Amino acid sequence: MTVLFNDSFKGRSVFVTGHTGFKGSWLALWLHRLGAKVTGYSLLPPTEPNNFLASNIKDVLECHYEADVRDASELHPALKKSKPDVIFHLAAQSLVLQSYASPRETFDVNLMGTACLLDGVRGMNRPCVMIIVTSDKCYANHEKESGYSEEDPIGGDDPYSASKGATELLAAAYRRSFFPSELVSTHGVKLATVRAGNVFGGGDWAKDRLIADIVKALSENSEIPVRHPEYVRPWQHVLEPLSGYLTLASKMLESDDRKWCSAWNFGPLEEEMVSVKELVEKFCNAWGCGSWTDCSDNNGLREKAILRLSICKVTRELGWRPRWGLDEAIDCTARWYRQFYSGVTTMRKACEDDIIAYEQSPLQ
Repeated sequence: MTVLFNDSFKGRSVFVTGHTGFKGSWLALWLHRLGAKVTGYSLLPPTEPNNFLASNIKDVLECHYEADVRDASELHPALKKSKPDVIFHLAAQSLVLQSYASPRETFDVNLMGTACLLDGVRGMNRPCVMIIVTSDKCYANHEKESGYSEEDPIGGDDPYSASKGATELLAAAYRRSFFPSELVSTHGVKLATVRAGNVFGGGDWAKDRLIADIVKALSENSEIPVRHPEYVRPWQHVLEPLSGYLTLASKMLESDDRKWCSAWNFGPLEEEMVSVKELVEKFCNAWGCGSWTDCSDNNGLREKAILRLSICKVTRELGWRPRWGLDEAIDCTARWYRQFYSGVTTMRKACEDDIIAYEQSPLQ
């Protein structure tokens, strides 16, 4: 197999929060493939169906906890038991529209859940690498045409976006107060935050996510409901940001250079940031059929029309670039769901095949 990340994770203890979710389940499987000993800590899978069960992710884990990231009485002992070399924090309330329905819970999970984890790391008194996953929506979005860079102001008009912006501020405060990057050789905790684009891929059935809505409609031979067809987002396959997180963690394991302990964007190339309408039509072409209808509600909850990310920092300093173009990512995703709906018993091999294909693909 093609080995990425310099064998950095082989034999390492890796703690993943949110491992029953869409991105977390893919990350846990990839880490297992890389030889890591993976501990997962999460609530039950958030949807039915879900990739965690469809791909039997539990079978690849060293330890599996079903618990709330805000519960220190469960989380802190789990951390100490696993003695992690690396922590990936993905547990979150991750849906914009859900944040309007449950704003307090969104802030509580995303902000205080992260604070609980950071306090757990403080209590471990051992070196580790920590990657906190926030969102491309953490920026103060004025719908500018150029991509947001890591130096742009943090913000967020809706509860979800604001909770992710607040999480960035929280992580920065903990880093300055307890894990200063200039003293990393003393305390040993290397803390970074990562901001990804709009991810999709096999195994996502979350409500009000575009690809999940498309696949649900196509599997039922019904018209695809589309909100705001002209909106533009930084679309990318789930393996793209995960490869970025792994690349960054690998660098942090290898070096005490303080520059790694900062914020990083992982997104597609500029030309791959297309409108909702373009993405829907590309997916229908990959599926072989399908039509859509505009169900936008101009009196509904506000979402930003344009969101673009700059990946200049990661290409320049980390040497990371996307491996798959949008068409390839869509083809791969459509193939995954077709296999699922054909009645395949387990989707583990489909996930592993996608990971292998990604590993063997050249940088764009």
